[in-house]
Amino acid sequence: MSTAYAESIAIEKRFAALPLAIHNAGDTVLSAGSKTGRLLILAKGTVTVVREGIEIARVTEPGAVFGEISALLNQPHSADVSAVDTCAFHVAKAAALRDPDTLYHVASILARRLDGANHTVAELRNQIRDGHPHNVISRTVDKIEVLLSASGASLVYAGYPYDPYA
Repeated sequence: MSTAYAESIAIEKRFAALPLAIHNAGDTVLSAGSKTGRLLILAKGTVTVVREGIEIARVTEPGAVFGEISALLNQPHSADVSAVDTCAFHVAKAAALRDPDTLYHVASILARRLDGANHTVAELRNQIRDGHPHNVISRTVDKIEVLLSASGASLVYAGYPYDPYA
């Protein structure tokens, strides 16, 4: 068994042992400006992420993490997260970030998000330099927003092999 696979199993077991919070369609899961001291790991459902009145993401992937930036930086949440349908979340207190496996998982999520955004910023600079049309540049800016939001593919826990609620 590879080390990465063993680590993914360990994280999966930790997530499964966490308490579940159920939110119904239309519920606000996290509010911009609030501090909850929680990390939420999507187990089932669909959520929207709205920042400054603009929907920047729709997330459906089990294992997606919410609240990590607030917990790491001890600052209020920067976006509203709302349930589109009935959602289940594994809930961890921010103190879970003291656990090396959990911290590594969140750090790898953030690193992949940042790496993708950096590549896309370089693409944007080239588009501006080369005089690409506004609509092309606008799509690239949208792509950066998605990469830096909770919907980036990097938020999906790559080792999460199944949906326990299916």
